[in-house]
Amino acid sequence: MWRRAMTKQRILSPWLVLAFFTLAFLLTAVLCPFAGMNRISISDIFQPMDTSMESALFWQIRVPRVLLALLGGGALSLCGVAFQALFRNPLAAPYTLGVSSGAGLGAAIYVRLGLSVAVLGIDGVACAAFLGAAASMGLVYGLTRSRGAFSSSSLLLAGVAVSFSCSSLILFIQYTANMYDSFRLLRWMMGGLGAVGYGDVLTLLPFVGVGIAGLLCLVREFNLLATGEDIARARGLDVVRAQQVIFLCVSLAVGGVVAVCGPIGFIGIIAPHICRLLIGHDHRWLAPAATLFGATFLALSDTIARTAFAPVEIPVGVLTAMLGGPFFLWLLVWRKGAMAWWE
Repeated sequence: MWRRAMTKQRILSPWLVLAFFTLAFLLTAVLCPFAGMNRISISDIFQPMDTSMESALFWQIRVPRVLLALLGGGALSLCGVAFQALFRNPLAAPYTLGVSSGAGLGAAIYVRLGLSVAVLGIDGVACAAFLGAAASMGLVYGLTRSRGAFSSSSLLLAGVAVSFSCSSLILFIQYTANMYDSFRLLRWMMGGLGAVGYGDVLTLLPFVGVGIAGLLCLVREFNLLATGEDIARARGLDVVRAQQVIFLCVSLAVGGVVAVCGPIGFIGIIAPHICRLLIGHDHRWLAPAATLFGATFLALSDTIARTAFAPVEIPVGVLTAMLGGPFFLWLLVWRKGAMAWWE
């Protein structure tokens, strides 16, 4: 049944879709840094940065921002694919299951305590966000398993409960903080990609790099997990070990993204489902396609957020939430056929 559904849902050639997404990814990476209120020509970017404001603006602000968007969007989208396969639920994603909120709580506690430490050269706030993401993921999974039979409804209820709990604690921390830290937390909770220089990119790279690489190595396991744990075990998959590796990789990726960019929601739902409608359910094609599409989608969203109402800049997390809310409802109410495959 799974193979028939996977074949039936494939609409376009997977090679064609991957080629198109790769081309879109490359064009976005090259062209988005040129978009902005200040016009920059190709000749400007080759000028010395200490004498050319346009060159400094391009290389020190716009390029790092686009790189952050590509890394963060690709990671969040792939984590959504992993969760949807692991939990066999089309609405599973880091944002809806409370993982982003848990990472945000870890980062908020770090900021509120005024800590300033680094672990192996990695900023402490990123490590705190990773611990928060891992803790919230373990809590959601434990609450779901505590009822015995694993069900999608229990999973979503546990995720919503953990998300609300973490969000309320973040608000409490914000309320008890001083004016500077409170405003810093408020702006950070909206999700944004503002960066000067490549420090944030280098902080995010090891978390996202290890997370994406680990998840892409498990695409065959995703196909087995999507059939159900019993069938996956019957086919020789060590389900517990696969779950542990997925949890670790998702915690690394989401923790890094939330620590650097804030909680950017709904990328893990929008990108995987759009790709699934085009390329089908086979995760050998879906995972890389969703990674490329998610990276491109977030970079384009951020470009729109910082140019549509220039000089006013909208946090990209606000824009993705505005797009993700209606998409979530559309998927839940009108795309009954897409969701029926998971039952």
